[in-house]
Amino acid sequence: MGQRTLSSISRGLRRWTAVALVTAATLGGIGVAITGNTARDAQASGGATADLAVPVSVDQLAPQTVDPYSEFSGRINAVDYVEIRPQVVGRITEIRFHDGQRVNAGDILFVIDPRPYQAAVAKAEADLATAVHNAKLAKLESDRSSQLVKPGAVSQETYDQRLNAQAVAEATVKSVTATLASAQVNLDYAFIKAPISGRISRAEITVGNLVGSPTAPPPLLASIVSDNGVYADFEVDEQTYRNSVRSYGHTQERQQQIPVEVMIRGDTQQFRGHLLSFDNRIDTASGTIRARARFDNADGNLIPGMYVSVRMGEGALDDALAVPESAVGNDQSKRFVFVANENDKAEYRAVRLGPQVEGKRVILAGLKAGDRVILDHLQRLAPGVAVRPQVNVRQQADSRAARN
Repeated sequence: MGQRTLSSISRGLRRWTAVALVTAATLGGIGVAITGNTARDAQASGGATADLAVPVSVDQLAPQTVDPYSEFSGRINAVDYVEIRPQVVGRITEIRFHDGQRVNAGDILFVIDPRPYQAAVAKAEADLATAVHNAKLAKLESDRSSQLVKPGAVSQETYDQRLNAQAVAEATVKSVTATLASAQVNLDYAFIKAPISGRISRAEITVGNLVGSPTAPPPLLASIVSDNGVYADFEVDEQTYRNSVRSYGHTQERQQQIPVEVMIRGDTQQFRGHLLSFDNRIDTASGTIRARARFDNADGNLIPGMYVSVRMGEGALDDALAVPESAVGNDQSKRFVFVANENDKAEYRAVRLGPQVEGKRVILAGLKAGDRVILDHLQRLAPGVAVRPQVNVRQQADSRAARN
């Protein structure tokens, strides 16, 4: 009985040990599997974090010298412009030009019937000849009386009368001479001449029409615009005016060195000129000052009356930092850019903008040399977002060219 009991106990212990060994082996395998899965999950998580970094192009800022321009609206005007109007009354008998023709100063453009004025000149010449002869006779009589009044052959009264007659005759000569000069001027006005050289408009009044009525303003016959260059007239705000004067100087000679460009609206061609003058005061109503630039216009593309876009230089800025316009964002009333910091995280920077320079914006405050400004994917960024910066090769080349 005792032996059977011991035998049973021994067999039970062996079965329990076997079960324990199997259980331990099973749990060990499960632990190995869990450990392996955890390692693989951690490795996958690290790769996913790297994939979430936003790839961006950056431009590392470097100081450079830039020439900013300010843009205004302007109008082209001729250097010289003349309206041709009659100065005497009469009918037009000739028109001696073609519409749009180039004329020279002194060329006869219109002829008003000259016959009445030729007759007036002839009459004045005859009156002058009569007056001259009368003056000669009066002088002879006066001289003769001066010799006879001493011996008493001629009375003092007669002598005085002849002196007076001589003075009146000489005054008559002057009066008739003036009348002749006036008649000659009117005759010259009958042949209407070009006062300047340039391109003439069409004739506004044709042959046979009566012009120059004394009771009405003289009508416009034609107009001439000079071809020795054009003006661009525009309005400059006070701040830009102060910047330009500060950069170039207060004298007109220095201000005439300010570069100016114009561009016809709807066209890409630019025309270069120089500032001619600023006005002598600032308009208190608009806060602007009138400015005028001059252009050679050798090809005649700038026509008086055109509206143009005017770009005026403000003077060179040294050690300036400039970023592309596309890199600048709006945050209500603020302007900002994103910078890739040393940890390759997006960093928000509020900036103060300066003038525009060839598609870029000068940064007055908020950035420093060496900052890596993010140029794209701004809509995917927020402060602290991981980024994968890639240097913008073209931007670097532009910056090196600007520095050189």
